[in-house]
Amino acid sequence: RSSYSCCYFVLPCCFFDFHGKYSRRQSKKTQYREYLDFVAQVGYVCGFQVEEDCLRIPSTKRVSLIGKNRTYPPTERALIDKQITQYINNRQICAVVTCNRRVGFKHKDHSDVCEKANSELPENETEIADTIWMPGFQPREKVEQIRNCASLPRDFVDDVVLSVANLLLNASPQKSCSPGENMNTWNQGESLSLKEVAEHLNKETLKRLKSEYGGLQTLLKNNHQVFEVLNGRVHIRDWRKEMPSRKAKPEVKRRLSAEAFKTRLCWFFIHHPDGCSLPSESCPYAHGTEELR
Repeated sequence: RSSYSCCYFVLPCCFFDFHGKYSRRQSKKTQYREYLDFVAQVGYVCGFQVEEDCLRIPSTKRVSLIGKNRTYPPTERALIDKQITQYINNRQICAVVTCNRRVGFKHKDHSDVCEKANSELPENETEIADTIWMPGFQPREKVEQIRNCASLPRDFVDDVVLSVANLLLNASPQKSCSPGENMNTWNQGESLSLKEVAEHLNKETLKRLKSEYGGLQTLLKNNHQVFEVLNGRVHIRDWRKEMPSRKAKPEVKRRLSAEAFKTRLCWFFIHHPDGCSLPSESCPYAHGTEELR
């Protein structure tokens, strides 16, 4: 609850309601336009004269809503508080039963919104202005914890990557290739389901991954250089299949392109029993520290 002199500015972006993801209710409008109308409606229910403006910013969602003036005198603040409470409760009920009932709304004339909300005020709620609008509401922390496996210790991630890679490689017979031999013998290993991979990891590792969003799958996808996760199955990535467009480039451009991306060491060059499936000049990763740029 803000003071009567409070003003606000909002730049709607993500489509969320009071209790979760915003659910569309009008097919004749775009999702963005409908959501803008909803946010404007909230402002009118709260007793603001809502103005709309388009910002000059490089974004597709640049329509802002501003509330500078009130539509009611200070003496009617308790009545508006009841109106807001009823509006929030109505939307919560709709969210629970997934019905399409909503307060009437017209973009040019919003007076009917307040009238509708006032007509639905319960008679026994004489002290509703002193109650909490949304009991149990928990705002996000000021500093949101990163839980997408990106903040895990590097040593821990490297150990998991090496363990999973060895598991996939050892699942098929070793076919090491000697220098000059056809690279078709390069061992890509077998594919295993995420469940099968998880069964081979120790409990402490799984417990640590479980506290991250996406767990094991997220960690493996983050290590795009080594793994490919498709339809719930984990594969060793074969970079020979990732470079079809490079063949069409002139030789000079291919060399420059490879050098430009060599800011990280090639995992396969260091850890794979057959080395990297690509020659140094074609691999986007460095085959040794001397190639790092």
